[in-house]
Amino acid sequence: MSKVEEFEELRPLLFSIAYRILGSVGEAEDAVQEMWLRFDGSSTRPTSAKAFLSAAVTRISIDVLRSARVRREEYVGPWFPEPLLSDPYQDPARAVELADSVSMAALLLLERLSPLERAVFVLREVFAFEFGEVAAAVGRSEAACRQLLVRARRHMEAGRPRFEADRQERHELATRFFDALKSGDVDGLRDLLAADVQLVGDGGGKAPQLAKAVMGAQNVARVLGTVFPLMSRIDVTFEPHEVNGQPGAIFRDRGGKVLHTLALDVLDGQIQTIRTVINPDKLGHLGPVADAWAVDREVKQARRRMN
Repeated sequence: MSKVEEFEELRPLLFSIAYRILGSVGEAEDAVQEMWLRFDGSSTRPTSAKAFLSAAVTRISIDVLRSARVRREEYVGPWFPEPLLSDPYQDPARAVELADSVSMAALLLLERLSPLERAVFVLREVFAFEFGEVAAAVGRSEAACRQLLVRARRHMEAGRPRFEADRQERHELATRFFDALKSGDVDGLRDLLAADVQLVGDGGGKAPQLAKAVMGAQNVARVLGTVFPLMSRIDVTFEPHEVNGQPGAIFRDRGGKVLHTLALDVLDGQIQTIRTVINPDKLGHLGPVADAWAVDREVKQARRRMN
């Protein structure tokens, strides 16, 4: 197998590791590309390409994350990971771990960890690397990695998200949610929401928010049931699509450009959290990005005409 073939075979795994450490599609792709340049420029071939490349992309991701932490501390409003529509790496033996670890709720929990704790947790808990491989990847002893994992598990267990296990039930609830959203059925929306549901958006100061953080079934249903019928009047459409492994949708302007994504956390037959990402910097990998400010102006004009 040539170097290119070997690398391309491992690319899905390398991206999936980097994305979970970084929470950014663009940064993960850059980390994988940098890894390829190093691998291609090396005159030696490692005994195990998987171990070598996974360790290298982990170290690159840790360095990137350390610098990204400063930017995230200065971020305007809530910070969410860049939405991922499909995980390129699949392993039936690790399906549950892979799905849970890519959800926005889980990735936000990972933000509580130090870069080393995060890397150790991802490699060991999500991808089941041996401790020797984890130690080589992060440049620490196996004993140190075990301690890092203990601390990481403690943080993650304290707020570990739980989701509806039955994918069909999640899909059916999401279908009912989007049907009610399309028609502006406030009562229908409220019936699907947990009493303490939260609606939160990530605009990063670069796009208008759907709303500031809204809590409570009645408040969230009223906001959604008011805003989205107005958006449909100006030809904003949405297509249901999994977002970070959870039910969600991609919203587009009348020209088909990406306006924002929406993801639902579902538990006990109700929607617990609704997260939207409208920051244009986080949507470019999904296609051409809409002018959210222009859409916002049109929505306000539509509201005035109705009044």
